[in-house]
Amino acid sequence: MRHLWLAALCVLSLLAPSLALAEGPCARDALNQKVCLAEPAQRIVSLSPGATELLFSAGAGEKVVAASAWSDYPPEAENLPQVGDSNRLDLEAIVSMAPDLVVAWVDGNSRSQLARLSGLGIPVLWLAPRTFDDIAMAVSDLALLTGSPELGNERAEAFRAEMAELKTRYADARPVRVFYQIWDQPLMTVNREELISKAITLCGGVNVFGELPRLVPRISREAVLEANPEAIITAGSSDDRQWLEAWREFPGLAAVAAGNLFLEPPDLLARPTLRMADGARHLCQTLEQARANL
Repeated sequence: MRHLWLAALCVLSLLAPSLALAEGPCARDALNQKVCLAEPAQRIVSLSPGATELLFSAGAGEKVVAASAWSDYPPEAENLPQVGDSNRLDLEAIVSMAPDLVVAWVDGNSRSQLARLSGLGIPVLWLAPRTFDDIAMAVSDLALLTGSPELGNERAEAFRAEMAELKTRYADARPVRVFYQIWDQPLMTVNREELISKAITLCGGVNVFGELPRLVPRISREAVLEANPEAIITAGSSDDRQWLEAWREFPGLAAVAAGNLFLEPPDLLARPTLRMADGARHLCQTLEQARANL
């Protein structure tokens, strides 16, 4: 693959001046960098499952030529060539795809590695959705850069409308104190800045660990017992229900006493994509059940 890397370096170094002068679609990414293309991207490499899903939502699925490991939604994404994961990217494989846009993830990809791609003149757009509106903006920006701005804006607005409707519906709901468990050993949760926590708030819930400083903090079982949540929620398949069943060892917990141990569908809340509207809707229904049990 070494010869491919060197050939790409030579070709792209010759093209770089013309690309810099060309005028085309532009977007500002999560690193506050302005990413401009000479024309809408036709060959895209996605470096995270979330980015892959957002690209398909933006109408650019047929233009994605490679993706990172674990890009499994929509189903067509599973057939794409893989170019590494969050631990290691195959830069030579990426260059061999001749991409005119690479979409990276701030929390998952190496900036030093991707600086090498930028140095070759390959545009890199960084994503890091922290709010529901960030998700919508990512779809609009990706659609703009890939030639489907109307479709992207339509889907982004539909997502905003769904989230706004949920916020209105549950604005006056009785608060439910929630512990959202994302891992068992070590025991981990999310703070209020994480999108899962924002979905809990949207549904009228209160994240009992929302004030912790880390986005994904480690906690102790003693801390959960002291917080005494009224609902304990995790996400996964039926095999993951053992995490919830373990809390039955503490019948004094409000959540256990009320039977409020819930398993949410995997992926819907874990990835900051348009499917988060489905995840939030399901979570809101779960918290309605929790209220009925209290």
